[in-house]
Amino acid sequence: MEITHPEIVHQDQRGTIIDVLAGTDMNYATVITSKKGVVRGNHYHKKTVQWVYLFRGRLKSLSRMPDGPIETAILEVGDLWKNNPFEEHALIALEDSEFLVLTSGLRGGRDYEKDTYRLEKPLQEQIK
Repeated sequence: MEITHPEIVHQDQRGTIIDVLAGTDMNYATVITSKKGVVRGNHYHKKTVQWVYLFRGRLKSLSRMPDGPIETAILEVGDLWKNNPFEEHALIALEDSEFLVLTSGLRGGRDYEKDTYRLEKPLQEQIK
């Protein structure tokens, strides 16, 4: 699990500028809203890399690399969560939330399901 908090690159009387990602090829930028209690994900991608940047709310992230343990973290506003190929991942909305998903690979638009492999058992049900 890789979580960062992108820093302000410029700030003046007008406001701030934050480079969420720099130097990375992107295929899709998607805004998602989730009501409190909603679970998203519970899948992995073989070729796609995704980043989730949280604008509003709080999310619980769950992820697992092949043959690894399930990792959890709480995402706060301004956090950037990266999912690598073969990393199983899920999000649980702890509050009404809004986030940006940046995608490098097939996962988006009409290709939404082309690189998506659903888990037989949701990650949150596998935590002991």
